[in-house]
Amino acid sequence: MKQEHATTQPDLAAEYARALVWEQHCCLPLDPDTRVDELWRYAESGASFVSVNVGYAPHDIDDTISVLSAFRRHVLTNPDRYVMADSADDVRRAKATGRLAVAFDLEDTRPLGGRIDTVQTYYDLGVRTMLLTYNQQNAAGSGCHDDSDGGLTEFGREVVAEMNRVGMVVDATHCSYRTSMDLFAASTSPVVLSHSATRAIHDHQRNVWDDQIRACAETGGVIGINGVGIFLGDNDTSTEALMRHIDHAVDLVGWEHVGIGLDFCFAADDVNAELTQNPDLFPSSYEKWDRIDFVEPERLPEIAAELANRSYPPEAVRGILGENFLRVAQNVWR
Repeated sequence: MKQEHATTQPDLAAEYARALVWEQHCCLPLDPDTRVDELWRYAESGASFVSVNVGYAPHDIDDTISVLSAFRRHVLTNPDRYVMADSADDVRRAKATGRLAVAFDLEDTRPLGGRIDTVQTYYDLGVRTMLLTYNQQNAAGSGCHDDSDGGLTEFGREVVAEMNRVGMVVDATHCSYRTSMDLFAASTSPVVLSHSATRAIHDHQRNVWDDQIRACAETGGVIGINGVGIFLGDNDTSTEALMRHIDHAVDLVGWEHVGIGLDFCFAADDVNAELTQNPDLFPSSYEKWDRIDFVEPERLPEIAAELANRSYPPEAVRGILGENFLRVAQNVWR
């Protein structure tokens, strides 16, 4: 990855301005009255795409559709700022016009309401990524915090097949080890780890082992390194902590399979409330800290600069910042 000449700061700024920056997962408060324009912080930080969560394990189909409808309406009624990302070309169009492309994601299969046919409905409404389980076992499989790992269920396999059919990206984040490996084997399209850190660098149950990362890459997928302090280290949100995980993943599978999925939560107090309200989903280790810290969107230019300072070539910097996830979208979205 070494370059013959160091990149100057003006060159770094110009390279970043040209890059298509892709955030694979962030979280707004899951309330229809949420201020969606908080997302504009990503655009102000140079991003051209963001995937926004619209539902997870505690939410049924009614809750999820309510939030999704409100977020979607805000995007569609503010075309001066946002582009609804129905295709990879929409993301390129957002970049070319200085706007922010937005798609949605689901963290769990409970919002499906137990039906395979709702996968198509969510896709038509802008959901482009869904992970199968969120920390604990559900109808689709086991979660990363389960005591027993039963792997992907038959319902889970049916969901994966339908996701492949409609063009929704399969996500193994938050899943158990066996469920993730079953997903990599079952999917006929690239599978991602949208917002995961590496367990070899920090041994937390939510992080993923090296063989999971390799199996993800073998599908053509990407691991998006997250920016949650308790997963990067001891609630460490320094750029150096994030880079340790990026460097490790690149050493394992090459820069072509590494991206950014900061998992930034716009309301930290909301996160702490979720921990309290849903103790079954979060082990006591999550309560070790008074407040869980996150790498914020404004750090994206610094991350890009650090990649260049570590002698990643320009094509690797562009890939990690966004082009790798764009490739997955190009290959999977219909």
